[in-house]
Amino acid sequence: MGKKRVTDIVEALVLPFIDGTELELVDVEFVKEGQNWFLRVYIDKPDGITIDDCQHVSENLSEKLDEVDPIEQNYYLEVSSPGLDRPLKKDKDFERYKGQKIEVHLYQSLDGKKQLQGELVGLQDESVVLKMDQDKEIKIPREKVSKAKLSVII
Repeated sequence: MGKKRVTDIVEALVLPFIDGTELELVDVEFVKEGQNWFLRVYIDKPDGITIDDCQHVSENLSEKLDEVDPIEQNYYLEVSSPGLDRPLKKDKDFERYKGQKIEVHLYQSLDGKKQLQGELVGLQDESVVLKMDQDKEIKIPREKVSKAKLSVII
């Protein structure tokens, strides 16, 4: 079964048992690292997640995965927070984090750069709008964005 299909199935399995809670499904990844496959489920909630939240999702998802059995190969299930450098994928992510510093990685260079960092203005006309400095804004068509995430400022 393809990676995309697995993530879609897992998302459909997770959503019913977090619906009506403060928990939000941020992302699902199914990746091979070395010899091993990992099914990673990232969750969040407004005040941050706890180990109990991860355990709740992990136990419920494990039960559903055993019933449906959508993955042929052996894999490790990991449920965790998206971290400080949370990925921005959905429209609501770009809305929620307006005014925050973000990093945008591109499939192809734009003005000689494949990675840009700036303040998120938001989405406009299917483009990510970044404020690069005091006066300059840049519009990046969404189809050119390989990854967008919150910047970790140390």
